[in-house]
Amino acid sequence: MTELLPLMTYSIVMSSTPGPNNILLTASGANFGYRRSLPHIAGIATGHAVQVFVTCMGLAALFASVPQLHAALRIAGAIYLVVLAWQLARSAVGQADMARPLSFRQALVFQAVNPKAWVKSITVASVFMPAELGVLAGAALATVITTVINVPCVSMWALFGVAIRRALTDARRRRVFNAIMAASLLILALTFIA
Repeated sequence: MTELLPLMTYSIVMSSTPGPNNILLTASGANFGYRRSLPHIAGIATGHAVQVFVTCMGLAALFASVPQLHAALRIAGAIYLVVLAWQLARSAVGQADMARPLSFRQALVFQAVNPKAWVKSITVASVFMPAELGVLAGAALATVITTVINVPCVSMWALFGVAIRRALTDARRRRVFNAIMAASLLILALTFIA
């Protein structure tokens, strides 16, 4: 099972680098604190686990044979990021449209349209899944490994938001921070449809 170390390394890189989940968790940590962001983190972890498992079980083959389906998910994800960016840009810390963090269900469902999550899942399924274990056992092992790595990595982004929260006590700074997070989401949305 020589794929395990590369799988773990890939999972760390993909879960730790900026993407829609991590930008939203940074904003959530800054706006609501870590404890109120836990359902968001749990939704990401659960959606991630389901997505990796289903992809390893064969969805990657479906996307390869029907690339329009993957393209449609990318566009839906980009549109949803634009909506989230709009809500975030219009909000102050803990107020307006962002009066509460994403719920468990919202974060879970978001994984279905998160293009970075699909890229990660498809790569895990096509490159790193331990095939010598068989499909079911290989999919289960890849899912467990990537999920165990994903949780602390995405939690780090929420904690980063908490850490910068003290610097956001001024209303102007909160607006600037939320505008930067919203702009980051818009840039990601544009890269997904480009």
